[in-house]
Amino acid sequence: MVKLILLGLLAGAFFSSTFILNEVMSAAGGHWFWSASLRYVFMLLMVTALIAMQHGFGRIKELMTIFRQHLGFWCITGSIGFGLFYTGICYAADHVAGWVVAATFMFTVVTSLLVLLAFGQRFDKKFIIYALLVFVGVVMVNVSEGLHAASAPDTNAVPMIDMLLYGALPALVAAFSYPIGNQLVWQVSYNARKQQADLRTTKEKIDLNEISEKTSALITEAPALPADIDQTVDMNQTNHASSTAHSNQTSSPSFLQNLIARIPAIETNLLQNAFNKVWLMTLGSLPFWLVLGLIVRPDMPDTSQVFNTLLVALLAGVGATSIFLYAREKAETSSEVAGVDATQASEVIFALIGGMLLLNNSLPPAMGLFGIVLIIIGLVLFAKDG
Repeated sequence: MVKLILLGLLAGAFFSSTFILNEVMSAAGGHWFWSASLRYVFMLLMVTALIAMQHGFGRIKELMTIFRQHLGFWCITGSIGFGLFYTGICYAADHVAGWVVAATFMFTVVTSLLVLLAFGQRFDKKFIIYALLVFVGVVMVNVSEGLHAASAPDTNAVPMIDMLLYGALPALVAAFSYPIGNQLVWQVSYNARKQQADLRTTKEKIDLNEISEKTSALITEAPALPADIDQTVDMNQTNHASSTAHSNQTSSPSFLQNLIARIPAIETNLLQNAFNKVWLMTLGSLPFWLVLGLIVRPDMPDTSQVFNTLLVALLAGVGATSIFLYAREKAETSSEVAGVDATQASEVIFALIGGMLLLNNSLPPAMGLFGIVLIIIGLVLFAKDG
């Protein structure tokens, strides 16, 4: 258990490099667009090499076939789950400290519940209490940072309303986008399993009907007595009234339900591998970055920003993901899985320490520290009972 927790903490440290290095690049004048888009360009190259080394280039061809067959789905999913998500993270880093972005992004555990509700999933009511703990913690962190900036003697300090609008809001958009992208990918596998189950059920019903027909043929073929006409009319009227009432009670599907119903069912075992899903979503996000680049039209990045973005892709994109998935795979009990998941809360601590060491950020006020504690408690409870 201790080894798994240490691996989870190492993954959390690597994940936190996203928030630290984004703040470093922002402080050096690097544009947020390159911090965001270049990460996924490097990610695509790295994950392609990783998959090819493990399974050969034949696996890449298989994934490309899946991508072409469902081009629209993967572009939408990649644009939401990776494009909007990381745009919000990098844009927020231009306006608030990295640890604040990390703490605000932890709100994703709350938004995940909302996304699950939208997709028709249900969960225990106790998770609402845990979500409130995280929500209060996120609010305290952002308000604390805003008050601290407002009281600073620096005349160039960013107003609190600007910090909330350009710092907290983009991070919250990221907190919604990430679970939506993940849920969309999960849904295609779920739809495939459901489709297979429905086909099996239909086949079983057909088989039962055939058996019933064969059995009834063996029963005496005595002619049925004619039914009373009045009784037949009454039965028809009753059935018609019943069907009319049922149709009136059945509400038409909502706009969201219609959208969910349009999610494809992709029958393949390849989506059981995390890196395959990352590869498909990363490739699907490229059109988003191309369009966003044409809109923003940023200046070309310097060498240091390119290198730091490469580090983020290597540490957070490949290293942290690999270590975290390895630790989860080695967990044998539910408590061990919960322990590994709970280490995600360490990202806030590592981002705070990294900002203080590399950027000379000051220690947060008492309100901000208490907010961090609430967020960590909420995340640990989510992992424990999730």
